[in-house]
Amino acid sequence: MTIAHALRCLMFAIAVCFTPAAFAADKPNVILIFIDDLGWGDIGCYGNDFVDTPRIDRLAAEGMRFTDFYAAGAVCSPTRCALQSGQNQARIGITAHIPGHWRPFERVITPQTTMALPLDTVTVAESMKQAGYQTGYVGKWHLGDSPGFLPDRQGYDFSAVINGPHLPGKYRVAGRKDIKPKPGQYRTDFEADLCIDFIDQNKSKPFFLMLSPFAVHIPLGAMSEKVQKYQDKAKATGRELPNPIYAAMIEHCDDMVGRIVDAVEAQGLTEKTMIVFTSDNGGLYRRYDYRPAADDNVSSLAPLKGEKGSLHEGGVRVPLIVKYPAGVAAGGVCAEPTISYDFYPTFVELAGGSLPANQTIDGVSLLPLLEKPDATLPRTALHWHYPHYHHDRPASSIRERDWKLIEYLDGTGDVELYHIASDIGESKNLVEEKAGRAADLRRKLATWRHEVSARMPIPNPNYDPARADQWWNMRSGKPVDSDSRKRFPPTEKDL
Repeated sequence: MTIAHALRCLMFAIAVCFTPAAFAADKPNVILIFIDDLGWGDIGCYGNDFVDTPRIDRLAAEGMRFTDFYAAGAVCSPTRCALQSGQNQARIGITAHIPGHWRPFERVITPQTTMALPLDTVTVAESMKQAGYQTGYVGKWHLGDSPGFLPDRQGYDFSAVINGPHLPGKYRVAGRKDIKPKPGQYRTDFEADLCIDFIDQNKSKPFFLMLSPFAVHIPLGAMSEKVQKYQDKAKATGRELPNPIYAAMIEHCDDMVGRIVDAVEAQGLTEKTMIVFTSDNGGLYRRYDYRPAADDNVSSLAPLKGEKGSLHEGGVRVPLIVKYPAGVAAGGVCAEPTISYDFYPTFVELAGGSLPANQTIDGVSLLPLLEKPDATLPRTALHWHYPHYHHDRPASSIRERDWKLIEYLDGTGDVELYHIASDIGESKNLVEEKAGRAADLRRKLATWRHEVSARMPIPNPNYDPARADQWWNMRSGKPVDSDSRKRFPPTEKDL
């Protein structure tokens, strides 16, 4: 263990021992709402003036909004892994979405992602159960699809795993055969029903509930009346973005949030329930579900650069809102850099529980920030490792306070350095102007990769520039025939 690592551990231990009086309530409930692919600026309280999100905006007005919160990964499975384990996902090897992409003729061979969250990982749900909580999971899991690796094997007393965007579809409700979606029911409505039932069933005991809707992930699909609303609004305002179907999906999520907040209120649990709202990675600028070019654009990620699948801000900076009337002042704003794996120690400390003794926890409790939003956390840097081709090239990244460095791992030697505090759009690469700082951050990033045993790309002996842009299917081992999957203007089923 290095001296720096030992100091970080000591500082973390001091932070965990600190329990503000405001958080001494007897085992508050925790509801984590984890939207899929929602961008940093996609909702009203983060600057979107096109989509109606009154219930999410009210959540922010009654709680705290974080401006510099990050998803642990640039795509879904890595962030989900980090959240469940409290670790940076590079330690476990879930660095791509499961099963991942494959480009066999690119410059480098990218590492194979771990195909499921290992069962020996002590999840946040298991730690909350040990603290006396009932635990529930609703929605997309994406950490292993076989029955032996679903949420009911990872500490969740109740689990409803729903795969795919449409209902009826594939869904597995552990131990309950009586739960089915209503005919024609939109997915977020079914997910809200499941959550409301869980809240009702567990209102007399402390509970931890995680809701992970498929929305707003592609393929885009929403109820037609909401789509029409935004088509009309786009015509009236001359706005091209966000896409009307995408805007409608965001409003569906807002409705879902409102129903859950109302259910908590109806049970008299508002004062003793922490509600957390966030996203698993950045948003999409362009859709990738094989629509015609005229229907490509999803949303503007301005002022951020990049999108999902990139380590630029647009790929990893996401909303975070925390409402907890017993301990969080209304209307607060926090600019401290924070990340998905911070939820684990936050929830466990709030529950009065203990972190696992034999599992590294990279996260830091956010409770000091919830009491004092201008406080700082006992760490110096955040790290990302995404050694895969997606909407960008394989890369690692580090943010150390106001500075951010991205190092590409595809054999090009490309490095980018930004003063993120004054250049949120990452418009000016300072790697030559600030060569000393770039070298220092690059060294620290390499040291961190070594500490977590991060899997790295290797040179590809079959590199073929003429075929480098080909995508192959990880399961079939064959090229992806994009043309045969091309879809055309939306039908009523899509809407």
